[in-house]
Amino acid sequence: MIGYLHTGFEKSMEQKSWWKAITYPARVDYVSFQYNELVFVLAIEKLLEIEVPPRATWMRMLLCELNRIHSHLVWLGTAGLELGAISMFWYCFRERDRILDLFEMVGGTRMHTRYFQAGGLAEDVPPGFWDECAKFVEIMPKAIDDYEALVDRSEIWLERTKGLGLLSREDAIALGQSGPVLRASGVQWDLRRAEPYLAYDQVDFRVPVYHGGDVYDRYRVRMEEMRESVRIIDQALRRMPDGPWIADDRKVVLPPREELHTSMESLIHHFKIVTEGYRVPEGEVYVAVESARGELGCYAVSDGGPRPWRVKFRAPSFVALEATATAVTDALVADMIAVLGSLDTVMGECDR
Repeated sequence: MIGYLHTGFEKSMEQKSWWKAITYPARVDYVSFQYNELVFVLAIEKLLEIEVPPRATWMRMLLCELNRIHSHLVWLGTAGLELGAISMFWYCFRERDRILDLFEMVGGTRMHTRYFQAGGLAEDVPPGFWDECAKFVEIMPKAIDDYEALVDRSEIWLERTKGLGLLSREDAIALGQSGPVLRASGVQWDLRRAEPYLAYDQVDFRVPVYHGGDVYDRYRVRMEEMRESVRIIDQALRRMPDGPWIADDRKVVLPPREELHTSMESLIHHFKIVTEGYRVPEGEVYVAVESARGELGCYAVSDGGPRPWRVKFRAPSFVALEATATAVTDALVADMIAVLGSLDTVMGECDR
């Protein structure tokens, strides 16, 4: 299973400037791309000791929660496709398309937006985004109700998820699990609550926990997480601060685009950041965020130069695969797809 999708992206990042390296992480877990982008940017900001404007912090949180829903929809739709609930795939990808439209509005592309920059955001949020996002917040709870109506009374779905892929609380902890896999085994651990970052300590949300440790409980955790993500997005929309969207640090941040046509200094500054990059103070940091799959960590080391000396990612998908042997004990071969799928691994993140 490991070895067919190796990209060597960590070593590739070490050959690029800090500014250029931001492009790489989003392509590792290509389903939760915003989180991979975020964790590396947070590591750079921690090394630089740069202060991010509140508007950028809240917008990052909003987009990450949209990405959490996006990731869970991809998981639910493909799980339904594999287990016989084919209609679920089309329902989930309907809402997924709405989320990708929102990403396209702010970043110009539907995936791998590179919208998070050291110091804030690449651009301010376009005016039409707020109304479209509010519409999504309004329709999404009803969509989740539709998903549950499709499968919660399906005998085939229940038979192929309940009591399968058992992972006890003790095994989940011993195997280093995190995210929905850990919380479905009865452990209430979520970095957004345990070690708050961005603005998670300023919003109200619940951490869903189930105790069965089977495929069905992992499904339930993800369904409840989508509801809580909608709540967080709604609060972020209502409380989004005004003000700048990126830090005012010309050594790190690109000058405003309009200045490039009128200021030679701005043009030179833009050229130097893009070609040479900025120097990051010597040091090492570890930053972790709660991605859709669990604890996503980034260990970054700087030798004081314009390029990372070492970058290492703690990928939750790779850790989740470690639980496969335990979870499939006494399972049928036909149940492998359900058990393995419930761990929600992305192979690009495992084999990096």
